[in-house]
Amino acid sequence: MRVLSLLAVLPAFLAVGCAHGPSPVSSPSPTPSFHAPVALVAYDPGQTPPHFPELVVKSESGSDPQRGDPSDEAEAAEEGMVTIADPLEPFNRAMFQFNDKMYFWVLKPVARGYNKVVPEAARVGVDNFFSNLRFPVRFVNCLLQVDIGCAGRELGRFVVNTVWGVGGLLDPASSKDLDIPKGNTDLDQTLGVYGLGPGFYIVWPVLGPSSARDTTRIVGDFFLYPVSYIRPWYDWLAVRAYEEVNETSLRIGEYESLKEAAIDPYVALRDAFAQYRQKKVEAAKGKPAPTQPQGVGPGEAGPPAPWR
Repeated sequence: MRVLSLLAVLPAFLAVGCAHGPSPVSSPSPTPSFHAPVALVAYDPGQTPPHFPELVVKSESGSDPQRGDPSDEAEAAEEGMVTIADPLEPFNRAMFQFNDKMYFWVLKPVARGYNKVVPEAARVGVDNFFSNLRFPVRFVNCLLQVDIGCAGRELGRFVVNTVWGVGGLLDPASSKDLDIPKGNTDLDQTLGVYGLGPGFYIVWPVLGPSSARDTTRIVGDFFLYPVSYIRPWYDWLAVRAYEEVNETSLRIGEYESLKEAAIDPYVALRDAFAQYRQKKVEAAKGKPAPTQPQGVGPGEAGPPAPWR
């Protein structure tokens, strides 16, 4: 039902998304910043954990990157921020609170119990396994971007990790001998490469932060991810729930760091999301990455969020 609902509203989102191009990105600022590590506890059913970006909370000069009205594009451009339209802010804040409560009341307690029972090495192996299963998502989008090198790396990683990595539980492709880097290509990045703007910001219940354009990634990932074809539906749901619990168990406490460090966690999440998605699009185009005033740094997953 969740996928059908997304499909139902997708055309309207795309119509608005086409009218909003990515916000201009200013040149990188040489001013060093204090970074608080945060994690995507549950965002993006197509992204590969476990390395997560960082959120700039306050510059060395003591200025607050969240000051002022986030809709003020002139101020945002001056601070080097990537912005995104947020006409649904009341709804989005309500969904943010819902996801936040779900994390603290349900996901975190379950993940902590799982953490105590299952050794870390086993949990990392499960994480590798699900990442390997997402090969079709990354491979197809490499082809859609006409990036043969990317497609070749993804195919090589999948073969190596499936055959010599015991079905993907291990990651020999990342060893020093092979050194095949991990990728994180997705449909949102592909559409951005072809010029489609992100549109407006929206926070989906359970699914977390997204945009008009990024919603297509959520739908696309569902159909390209092999787990989605497990039947009956409650078996698929159980596998996805286990995947989320396992992933969360590897980074408990990082979302808490976001909330403690940010003056307004909602604004921090929104700006980090816009920053991260713009960074991916620019990287695919071969352009310099935007600055990171309160967005995300190098990493494979997405912006900080209490839910995916």
